[in-house]
Amino acid sequence: MVKPRSTIRSLALLTAAAFALTVVPASADTALALPAPSGPFAVGVTELHLVDQARDRELMATVRYPAIHDRGPRAPFLTPGAAAVIAEADAARIGMDPSRLDYGFATNARSGAPVAAGRLPVVLYTPGAEQPRALATTQLEELASRGYVTVAFDHPGETSVVEFPDGRLVRGSLPPQSVEVGRRMIATRVADARFVLDQLEVLARGGNPDVARRALPARLGRSLDLTRIGMFGHSAGGFTTAETMLADPRIDAGANLDGSMAYSQRDRIFGQAVEQGLDRPFLLMSAGDHSAGTDGSWQEFLDNRRGPVEQRHLAGGEHFSYTDYQFLLPRLGVDPAVTAPWIGDVDAAHSLEFQRTSLVEFFGQRLYGCQR
Repeated sequence: MVKPRSTIRSLALLTAAAFALTVVPASADTALALPAPSGPFAVGVTELHLVDQARDRELMATVRYPAIHDRGPRAPFLTPGAAAVIAEADAARIGMDPSRLDYGFATNARSGAPVAAGRLPVVLYTPGAEQPRALATTQLEELASRGYVTVAFDHPGETSVVEFPDGRLVRGSLPPQSVEVGRRMIATRVADARFVLDQLEVLARGGNPDVARRALPARLGRSLDLTRIGMFGHSAGGFTTAETMLADPRIDAGANLDGSMAYSQRDRIFGQAVEQGLDRPFLLMSAGDHSAGTDGSWQEFLDNRRGPVEQRHLAGGEHFSYTDYQFLLPRLGVDPAVTAPWIGDVDAAHSLEFQRTSLVEFFGQRLYGCQR
């Protein structure tokens, strides 16, 4: 059963595969691509396979960064195994042959390209519940093109599917939604984020945190300025960002892209960052009917803030406008009436410019001290 829009923002039901609810004829033109980044740098990319021995847990992280040239193989949107699994699920919902839904299409980032010179601020990204880290590729390539090292990671066991370098596919499955399930999920996500930060410190010291010690792009470790760290996330990833900032002072600024910060809106059971407030800059980005006026956790967060909070609203957008579905769904020939509850009726070019401007200005002010 399809949930109303207010519900799909809730903690455990934010699944990217839920965007389509009516089978419609597939378009003959299903070539997929994402907007090119607009910054002055080319974008490089590499993957890290990380193992947290203390928790017996594996993670995959995608690192994007300013590169010195735009040469080399373009990285795929999703690895082959993950692409097949997610394409099958999505195609079933929009009445399309999965073989025509190629989530292995080439992105704008070049695998292994040398890193541009300089010390660069770092921005972490965590996706919504069950969503793969790839769904913020447009946002992350844009930030990398503007002079940031971005690190996206997902959460195996929750994320719909994660593919590891040896080809293993780990599929996710969330238990039925409850306050306790939500608390465990967010606690795991926060621990994942803090572990990723620890591994970036290893990298900055000259080590190689990849479990297989695979070769990394030249100058990657030396480029990391871990005195300037931002973090953002979509949906449950925005909730995760706030909770991670409360737990870890290494993060200087954060952004929540349309995510509630409540384990139960009805019972007003909110996250610790909402209850205690944050003392560092935070950005709340909303869409559709979501705002502090409709989300008690956001209003409480504003009431308890101890640092600056900015708010921006994407008029005409919807919850999944803050993912790459904003740019991919229109290419599939899906009836706009079907996709409107998920990406709204906002013009995709306007949504792109709004998101670029909001994130680049916010992190530019907070991590560079100027507009970027």
